[in-house]
Amino acid sequence: MSSPCAPVRRVGLFGGTHGNELSGVLLVRHWQQDGAEIQRPGVEVKPFLSNPRAVERCTRYIDCDLNRVFDPESLGRPVVEDIPYEVRRAQEINHIFGPKGSDDAYDLIFDLHNTTSNMGGTIILENSRDDFTIQMVHYIKNALAPEPCPVLLIEHPSLKYATTRSVAKHPVGKYQI
Repeated sequence: MSSPCAPVRRVGLFGGTHGNELSGVLLVRHWQQDGAEIQRPGVEVKPFLSNPRAVERCTRYIDCDLNRVFDPESLGRPVVEDIPYEVRRAQEINHIFGPKGSDDAYDLIFDLHNTTSNMGGTIILENSRDDFTIQMVHYIKNALAPEPCPVLLIEHPSLKYATTRSVAKHPVGKYQI
């Protein structure tokens, strides 16, 4: 029997991790202007534009993929003049929403992406043993029914994920076309 999940008190809604994926960017900007539809009593929900420079240029990234630099080496790099923009941004995000792996990290980060693949609305999980995300996926799938909502599990026993959403206690990615 698993132990009960701790209540979710802080949620980050990310868009623009890749600056050319505009659905999440548009939603985040909408929620930043009027967040009434995402606010709930007892829960802090923070819409956040992950990679504003890449969004401004409508390109995937400036120096390197932001969704690959949340590893200990990048997060621990000294801040120097020639540090890649996305590494510096990862450190800033880790400071705001983390630190990664700590009790102080945000409970949930929901990272919104686009793809040109025919995936439809797809939820991406990195851990099949996280009771909270499994229950949340079940809820989302039921709420969207009868529309399909596949779940892609990219779990690997020895891999430590370096994604933007990995800063949270419960990371979830959402892809749509």
